[in-house]
Amino acid sequence: MSNSRVELPVLAPEVVPCCPPLTSAELSEADAVKTAAMFKALGDPVRLRLFSKVASHPGGEACVCDVQDVGVSQPTVSHHLKKLREAGLLASERRGTWVYYRVEPSVLAALARLLDLNR
Repeated sequence: MSNSRVELPVLAPEVVPCCPPLTSAELSEADAVKTAAMFKALGDPVRLRLFSKVASHPGGEACVCDVQDVGVSQPTVSHHLKKLREAGLLASERRGTWVYYRVEPSVLAALARLLDLNR
């Protein structure tokens, strides 16, 4: 099996913020739960490194084989990637024996908007 990459078309993602900026209104309980799950997932150094590796990978997606060198075993990498997926930060797609990950299109913009203290 070849490790060649399939280039996906880059679409301009529609920014769908999870919540209003923290300075504009009080978070609802549901928004607080959703946002806390994202920050909790990113609060682990290994998960943060994996998220960064996927987000910065050429083409906007990365095979698990491209990001597994973070100093932990492969099963632990899979566990951390699953946690990032469950928090809504990553999407995944199986292609043959490999799983490819990409940052959910509006996640970075939504987190940036949430933390926008200039509003």
